[in-house]
Amino acid sequence: MSAERAAHAGEPGRTGAGEPGGLAVVTTKSDLAARRDAMPGTVAVVMTMGALHDGHAALLAAARRRADHVIVTIFVNPLQFGPTEDFDRYPRTLDADLAVCRQHDVDLVFAPERAEMYPHGEPAVRVNPGPLGEVLEGASRPGFFHGVLTVVLKLLHLTRPHLAFFGEKDYQQMILVRQMVADLDLPVEVVGVPIVREPDGLALSSRNRYLSAEERAAALSLSAALRAGAAAAERGLGADGALAAARAAFSAGTPGEPGQPAEGAVAKLDYLVLTGPDLGPPPTHGPGRLLVAAWVGATRLIDNAPVRL
Repeated sequence: MSAERAAHAGEPGRTGAGEPGGLAVVTTKSDLAARRDAMPGTVAVVMTMGALHDGHAALLAAARRRADHVIVTIFVNPLQFGPTEDFDRYPRTLDADLAVCRQHDVDLVFAPERAEMYPHGEPAVRVNPGPLGEVLEGASRPGFFHGVLTVVLKLLHLTRPHLAFFGEKDYQQMILVRQMVADLDLPVEVVGVPIVREPDGLALSSRNRYLSAEERAAALSLSAALRAGAAAAERGLGADGALAAARAAFSAGTPGEPGQPAEGAVAKLDYLVLTGPDLGPPPTHGPGRLLVAAWVGATRLIDNAPVRL
């Protein structure tokens, strides 16, 4: 156990929402099971990798409104990081995360070490996300959703919630978790919570802290593309027109010609697509979803927004 986690593992727990007592922090599956057994009523879980921000706070607030007890998991899952990705530099901010949890009346935090979650090393058996897990984020990050769904399934088993809250920021992830829950008959409702944005439109992300001031300005190309595409859809321009407007707005916010080096920070597009709300083909009319991913410097960002054709 790390020194930071050890410092919190013995904190007193709560027995119910609104009752006096400190936040309970546990680091082992056995302690989690004991705490969970003592929770009557409706239980909600919010799964995180830590580095909590206002987007996570919105999840906690939504969970608190609907549940008698709220469990937060904090675990940087190695299964969902590729060999060239940022597992080692991903921010670990447990003290600050626990302060956020206290502010939102969380009952229990489960913050395991890697060896507690994967005592025999990386698991040989993993959840296959199916075809939807191999496109968009799955195409850009091979194996990503195998790792995501495997840890989500483990944490659902361990926390045994009635409700699980996921941010729409990771829209494909949320859709795949819902599909897994339906396909495997898991007794939990997956609740989506809208994206929280900065005043200038940038979607909140733990990775935003990696951006320089110049890169942050370039990152606004993502939300600008989504706004332009949604506005074009509302004007009746159809799926092709909405995508064209989104691509034009993305390029307008990026210095230089698309795909060419430029002075200063540049947002380099990975994908920009318009789908149905379930990530299937876009409808001719009705609700859809615009999704975008781009590299800004060494940081990969994603965003999405609803549209109505």
